[in-house]
Amino acid sequence: MVEPTISERRHAETAASDARPIDAAEAANRWGTRILRGTLAGVITMLVVGIPTDIIDTPVFGREVPVRAWELPVLIATALLTAAWFGIDKPRQVERTGTPAAFAVVLTFFAVGCPVCNKLVLLALGTSGALGLWAPIQPILAGVSLTMLTAAVIFRWRNRDCTASSCAA
Repeated sequence: MVEPTISERRHAETAASDARPIDAAEAANRWGTRILRGTLAGVITMLVVGIPTDIIDTPVFGREVPVRAWELPVLIATALLTAAWFGIDKPRQVERTGTPAAFAVVLTFFAVGCPVCNKLVLLALGTSGALGLWAPIQPILAGVSLTMLTAAVIFRWRNRDCTASSCAA
């Protein structure tokens, strides 16, 4: 017997799920859950990356190098893309779609962090290496991070669990 392709299996699954229409209250509840989940993820990302890197100024953390002009927009874009990623329903089939998104957020942490406050960079390159080698690479890391997050959001959007009745609202 021939194994059905992924698209045939998805079609069979969506045909079965189309049999039960979603009422307006359930659709509104799904949207509310998605918005809440995405908002929470975006705020947590903003705080988890922004506070230790001292882009969000707190008395707990400090920076030796002032915040550069591009770091706050990168942090905001990362939080918005993370919120979008969490706000999209994940595919019915279990796939490892979270790995690139999680790696991109970690990469953002290294991209927007103070170059001489990062102990790993200081141990590997020293102070002059951190300022001379690591600091110029950080905007490139930010671009790679945002590209990876954008691709993860697009991939999740294209593979979301969406039927005519579930995406109508």
